[in-house]
Amino acid sequence: MKSTVEHLSPTRVRINVEVPFDELKPDFDRAYKNIAKQVKIPGFRPGKVPARVIEARLGRGVVLDEVVNAAIPNKYSEAVSGADDVTPIGRPDIEVTEIADNERLTFTAEVDVRPEIALPDLDSLKVEVDEVEVTDDAVTEQLDQLRARFGTLTGVERAAAAGDFVQIDLSASVDGKEIEEAATTGFSYEVGQGGLIDGIDEAITGMKADEEKTFPSTLVAGEYADQEAQVTVKVTAVKERELPEADDEFAQLASEFDTLDELVENLRERLGSAKRMEQATQARDRLLDQIVEGTEVPLPESVVAAEVDSRTHDAVHAFDHDEDRFAEFLTQQGKTREEFDTEAKDEAEKAVRYRLVLDALADKEEVSVGDQELTERIMYQAQQYGMAPEQFVQQIQQAGQLGAIYQDVRRSKALITAVRAATVTLPSGDVVDLSDLLGSDDDVEVTDPTADEAPSTVEGEVVDSTDDTADAAGDKDDDKAGDAAAAKA
Repeated sequence: MKSTVEHLSPTRVRINVEVPFDELKPDFDRAYKNIAKQVKIPGFRPGKVPARVIEARLGRGVVLDEVVNAAIPNKYSEAVSGADDVTPIGRPDIEVTEIADNERLTFTAEVDVRPEIALPDLDSLKVEVDEVEVTDDAVTEQLDQLRARFGTLTGVERAAAAGDFVQIDLSASVDGKEIEEAATTGFSYEVGQGGLIDGIDEAITGMKADEEKTFPSTLVAGEYADQEAQVTVKVTAVKERELPEADDEFAQLASEFDTLDELVENLRERLGSAKRMEQATQARDRLLDQIVEGTEVPLPESVVAAEVDSRTHDAVHAFDHDEDRFAEFLTQQGKTREEFDTEAKDEAEKAVRYRLVLDALADKEEVSVGDQELTERIMYQAQQYGMAPEQFVQQIQQAGQLGAIYQDVRRSKALITAVRAATVTLPSGDVVDLSDLLGSDDDVEVTDPTADEAPSTVEGEVVDSTDDTADAAGDKDDDKAGDAAAAKA
């Protein structure tokens, strides 16, 4: 097989492939066997029809079509594997240019590829993070939250206020029609908690037991989602939370410490650790922004288009793909469809740009992912989705997303490597040592970059990835948005 690569742009190539018919013999054998199983010809058992009879009855063209359709994906993958510095990140457009029977098959494949990106020297990068400051008020707030976990509820005769617990009955109607699924009784709710129904806190505040109030609110789910309803709330009880005294006895009840001072000191240390983790997150996010802003990143059109389609699909999916309802929602938000489309494209371009930079960084630093690291990420994501690990693995394998998870972990490690190499400072100019949070250089697994790449996230949420292998219909683009800090999605 012969193949050549034409670079049409920094992000797109045309691969020209010529395959001698001698190399297609296994494909012809499979084609005859497949066709023989599908046709019924008198005098021959199913699957036992000779090749010459198949061609005589069905024509040579039927056989050639079967051979070409089966051979092109494999020959395309072969050509990609043999091409230097060509990493497809989209579905190829394949065109058969010649079928010279018994001589050769030629075809072209145009596909978007990962562009070459010139990254800055990591050792020259410098990023500033906020000071770690643990105030007495912050410690007191943590202590009060702990006390609240051991608090008791006592009924009161007064009106409900923020922080109180109320027992309520709820009902709702749209245009006078009662909504059965929106009704509930005896529901316990903390005033000021939020997240239940818009306007509920304002309505309940100041109400006493056995009082009732009706207020307008927009429903967020069910058959009447995004429609304005009249919500009626009746308070049946108001309870005040009484906190235990903050003393040594409470410290012994709520922790492993014997004294309140020891507990408070532990809370202060934990807050300090959390603040240092925030520093590491700041360093990660700000460094990635700095690298991307200072790097020229050509954007593959098909990958951006796929990302736009994915974001649009997800947005409309929330409205059961009802374009009219989605348009109504946009109007309520004071936004036109054109503005939404523009924002979707801007966000898609940003997400793809960040992913490409992280992939280039991972390549430059020769980052790979071990089995244990991949397993840990899968376990973490399974937990986030509330699924058994085995069930989660089965689903991501069926969806072809295992490679996406691998790539996400790889990007995460690449970014951590960059933070480790850069200089992190405080506003005062003092250098911050985050090595205890980021690990050492020895913690990053480095392998031969020419070795076969296993299926590859920036740490945290979920980042998109690109699958670099083509299937029969073309390259499977596994770009899915991921870690908010990494993908900026």
